[in-house]
Parts: sequence; C-alpha cells; structure tokens
Amino acid sequence: MKVLAINGSPRKEGNTEILIREVLKVLEQNGIKSELIQIGGKKVNSCIACMKCKNEKDGLCHKKNDLLNKVISRMVQADGIIIGSPVYFSDITTETKALIDVAGYALRAAGNPLKRKVGAAVVAVRRAGGMPTFDSINHFFLINEMIIPGSSYWNIGIGREKGDVLNDKEGIKTMQTLGENMAWLLKKTNG
Repeated sequence: MKVLAINGSPRKEGNTEILIREVLKVLEQNGIKSELIQIGGKKVNSCIACMKCKNEKDGLCHKKNDLLNKVISRMVQADGIIIGSPVYFSDITTETKALIDVAGYALRAAGNPLKRKVGAAVVAVRRAGGMPTFDSINHFFLINEMIIPGSSYWNIGIGREKGDVLNDKEGIKTMQTLGENMAWLLKKTNG
C-alpha cells in the first residue's frame, strides 16, 4: 500500500509539511509506504475549462501542466492521498486550488479513478480559517467518492513561524491519530 502526500504550502519544511510528516511517520510504522510531493510555490496552471481532458478522458490536463499531471498520475496509483495546505485568507493556497480543480475535472472525466481511495486533509493555521480550508480539501475527496478517516479532532495544527506547530501538542496528537485511523482504513479497504 502507498499514500501520496501533497504539500500545497510554498514554505518547504514549514508547518504544513511538519504536520503531514507526523501522519506519514505513523503510516510508515504500519508498513504503508509514502511519497511527499511539493506543489506549493511551484509553477502550476489552473483549470481554464478548455474541455480537452473531458474529450480525451485520459485523466490529464492538456494545458502545459507537467507538475500537476505528475501528481495526478501518482494519485491514481496511490491507495491513499493526503492534501495539506496552510490557511490563506480563510482557504487553501492557489496551488492547492489549482490541483483540486485540474485533478477533479480531469479524473472525473476519466471515469473517477479516485473512487473509494482514502483521503485526508491536513491544515496548518495561524489563527482562524482552518475549517474552511479543511472543508475545501474534503469537498474534493467527497466529490470523487473517496473515503475520509476521522481523527481525535479536526486535522488542523496551529502555528505561524516554521516549526511552531510542534508546540501544538493537541494538533500533533491529532495528526498521529489520523495516521493510525488512515492506516487501519487502508488495511481494511485493501485487504
């Protein structure tokens, strides 16, 4: 089994990545392989509704979008997907939004290959806006008929400066519990 984690934060090794890695540690302790791809701060194109993916039905974006197409192909191969984003004006980053729009449109046109995969949102927040960000990511999972595991609280860690989320003991515990529940669910669904 394998989980693909996608970091939508432009801050490499920042709070979002720290939280994602807490989940991945638990998954790996449970024998589940993982891969982390950084999209935050990278050049990605948003969906322009050109309809080429809908016509081609190949699950790819036909606007020059190499990084997102790489991520999309890895999503299809994975058993589970984690999408992490910090909060930007009470929602996800533009790179995360581009991923959700492009992958959602292209993959649903290709027969919805994410159906029944496990998906989990991970959110880093300074103060407020964590729930809309959490919801935006979960809406992507739900419209793609994915299964979302719960945790001991919403999958949100609090911190502003790089590393501050490590002081949010409840947030770290929430990520660890998410890893445990995601591992359990992956084992149940991939028997």
